Amino acid sequence: MAEDEQSGIEPRSFLTCVTEMAQLLGVGDVTMEPKGQHARHLAHAVRKPLLERASLPEEWFAPLMAAAVYDPDPSFCRWFVEPAVYAFGRRRVMAALVDYLRVGTDAERAGAMRAWYSAHVPLHADRSPAYGPGGVRDPSLDETQDIKAAWLEASMQVFAEATNLQMHHRVLLDLPTSRAAYPPPLHKLLESTLASARAHPDPYIRRWAAAADHEGV
Repeated sequence: MAEDEQSGIEPRSFLTCVTEMAQLLGVGDVTMEPKGQHARHLAHAVRKPLLERASLPEEWFAPLMAAAVYDPDPSFCRWFVEPAVYAFGRRRVMAALVDYLRVGTDAERAGAMRAWYSAHVPLHADRSPAYGPGGVRDPSLDETQDIKAAWLEASMQVFAEATNLQMHHRVLLDLPTSRAAYPPPLHKLLESTLASARAHPDPYIRRWAAAADHEGV
């Protein structure tokens, strides 16, 4: 089954998002493409212009993050996440993904989880002019320790509240099994998550709990 079918994201939803970005960038419509691939070709058309800009307007942030979240392909959502990280900072991008995880639909939560991986993209001064003259960048743009803790907290809350087995799987795929990865304020929630996972009827989820117990979580 295709990724977009698994997540519940309809291709036309992604098409709407990427079309908005193309319009903002002034990228012409991509025509004569095979049916069903129009969104991906539009995404390809906006990728380079996004990275080539020294800055992006403030009002582009929300559409850019929406395109990243609604992109059904975990390999390509980086095309939207990476320029957002350079232009707006890793901290703000990750915070936006935490918000999607907290209050989004199941499809948006799944998209945020895909984009979260890409939000860790390494930064290079020669990769984007948004990095800053002479390779200088305000370090506060990329301070994420507390945001990463917020992501762990939101992930465990989603696990506790979700009734969808697929969402349980998605959450656990990204949750570390070592206690050292969780700040002390989250240990109580972690223990609750572990207790639920140990008693879960799904063997995959029980294996995650067993792996965590083996590592001494």
